[in-house]
Amino acid sequence: MMKKELIMPPFLQSGDKVAIVSPSGKMDVKYIEGMAARLKSCGLQVLIGSFADAEYGRFAGTDDVRLYDLQSALDAPNVKAIFCSRGGYGCVHLVHRLNWTHFKKSPKWLIGYSDITILHAAIQHQGCASIHAPMAKHFTEEDEADEAVHLLKSFLFGEKLSYAVPNHPLNKQGRATGKLTGGNLSVLCGLRGTSFDLIPENAILFIEDIGERPYQVERMLYNLKLGGILEKLSGLIIGQFTDYEEDPLMMLPLYENMASLVAEYDYPVCFDFPVGHVTKNYPLICGGNYSFEVREEGVKLELL
Repeated sequence: MMKKELIMPPFLQSGDKVAIVSPSGKMDVKYIEGMAARLKSCGLQVLIGSFADAEYGRFAGTDDVRLYDLQSALDAPNVKAIFCSRGGYGCVHLVHRLNWTHFKKSPKWLIGYSDITILHAAIQHQGCASIHAPMAKHFTEEDEADEAVHLLKSFLFGEKLSYAVPNHPLNKQGRATGKLTGGNLSVLCGLRGTSFDLIPENAILFIEDIGERPYQVERMLYNLKLGGILEKLSGLIIGQFTDYEEDPLMMLPLYENMASLVAEYDYPVCFDFPVGHVTKNYPLICGGNYSFEVREEGVKLELL
């Protein structure tokens, strides 16, 4: 089970070394270089994994080379943060092979989302927090005024995270505090029944996904419902579900169907939160203790 008190790695300072690795899908080198340039503009020294732009089918190199880069970054005491270049698919090949001995001696931030949800779960299993946040393509294509990157940089250098989000008609009002956990819904469901299945009692769960058909989303939510996960939450944040077509045979639009599935629970529920495979992808601290309030005038989510 997840430990009650997670370690928050040290914040960054100008001159710190950070690493960019590709533990999942293959990544165009131009995006890796674009991310490196943005990070260097913050005063950081950037180390790019030896195989960050490797290619092996859909993967960023073989399992062994992806593991080498990730393990090297986890082990290095002078690396203060690890930025994943992209998600895709592939972290599940590595997670059981990682050695956390040196990481525990010098915890550091790991940043990414989508398939990186697996690594967030593994790091929480080790008693440490991590950051669900944009990756290399976003860093490269979005301009200097991009809100998500600005928020991520601000947090990494020690500023507090607090979000105010407009109301959604399907929201359920209420207040909660708890450990924030979650990420990509299909990846989370792929971890069910494993040692990385870490959704503790009274957690605030956030979920997002891309390209999943409405009935597939419903099936995954039923997995959480029938498995007793949904009933023990203190709050639920439903983020962006993108790149799908509504299915009239399901009788209800996706968000309305999701609302009906959690209607019996008395905790606050927020819909359409800005997290997921979208430009407005707010950084969230996996494992962090949050205050979550859903009111008629809007939603407030604050890292405590």
